[in-house]
Amino acid sequence: MLKFKRPDGSQPLTANQTTAPAKRDPARDFYDFDGLLTPAERALRDRARHFADTEITPIIADFWERDETPMQLLPKLAALNVAGGSIKGYGCPGLSVLETGLLSMELTRGDGSVSTLFGVHSGLAMYSIAFCGSEEQKQLWLPPMARMEKFGAFALTEPFIGSDASHVQTTARRDGDYYVLNGAKRWIGGATFADVVVVWAQDDQTGQVSGFLVEKGTPGFTATKIQHKLALRALPNADVTFTNCAVPMTNKLVNARSFRDTARVLQATRVGVAWGAIGHAQAAYEFALTYAKQRQQFGRVIAGFQLIQEKLAWMLAELETMKLLTWRLSMLAEAGTMTEGQASLAKMNNARKARGVVALAREIMGGNGILIDNHVARHFADMEAVYSYEGTNEINTLVVGREITGTQAFA
Repeated sequence: MLKFKRPDGSQPLTANQTTAPAKRDPARDFYDFDGLLTPAERALRDRARHFADTEITPIIADFWERDETPMQLLPKLAALNVAGGSIKGYGCPGLSVLETGLLSMELTRGDGSVSTLFGVHSGLAMYSIAFCGSEEQKQLWLPPMARMEKFGAFALTEPFIGSDASHVQTTARRDGDYYVLNGAKRWIGGATFADVVVVWAQDDQTGQVSGFLVEKGTPGFTATKIQHKLALRALPNADVTFTNCAVPMTNKLVNARSFRDTARVLQATRVGVAWGAIGHAQAAYEFALTYAKQRQQFGRVIAGFQLIQEKLAWMLAELETMKLLTWRLSMLAEAGTMTEGQASLAKMNNARKARGVVALAREIMGGNGILIDNHVARHFADMEAVYSYEGTNEINTLVVGREITGTQAFA
């Protein structure tokens, strides 16, 4: 009998054994994915799903259309006590990698802007401090960030560098007890209101990329909201500039010694991005399925037409393969054996497949699919951002190619 061995030592499940409820909806869980989850994992997933269904989805369309952030959701998110993901201690929940991924999937199922904003804070910013910070820095920042009393942002991408993230041009020059930062960053989520921004810059003392904690209100730091976005509109992305921005030496991340440390943070959060792509696809599929069962044309519901059923079957196939692939990736990450290429393959695969699923959902809903009130248009647009952030499709593809060939195809 096939058994799924779990790295955390919990009771393995046999292929015909399930902890899921007896009644299963094959339209939403065709291969009994719930049977791979422990009761605790399923409970967390259900709590996040309920939050998305009751708090996010009912209000998000208007915020998305107005290009505004529903800030009132942040205290409610804080009440879930999930900020900090898999970080242990410091008031963080110490979730498993899979639990963190399921959380990302369900929040994204509600809205990609909200999920991304939370992921930047809980993942990129908090993980940077947890992985690279001193004990004093962890004690200072992680507990209030876990309570979401302090909000964090992550500044790596630059206007003229983009995918070549290891060669950032922002500089950090040592001047007595301070580092003076000069340069620019772009697409920095939450930077317009964050209490602390993790900034990656070239350290003149080491010649390597180092991390710095730039606090809100620091002179020389400016964050300007990017206007006219057509995706993730409820997320405030910013252009950030540093003009002789002096940060104390105590704000340098002492264990961020090169871009390898930055990449470690990115690799850890890429698992969540892969799950997030599934959330977009799952939402679009569910909206399209419900619509197809209700919409009538030529005297009957369109769910009874062959062309609609073919689209739904392909959407479901993509969803189920994404879930199983990313479940396995989470197991590898939990065991500490996940490679950079494995993380990139999941992000590459899921972003591409989810992009196709939301497009088919739009097709099924016809003209109604472009109405924001029907939600699919929002997920359709947001997937265009997912396709490019946390490593573009091309870069993730080449990371996989490097791992399987041993040859790097980009400089």
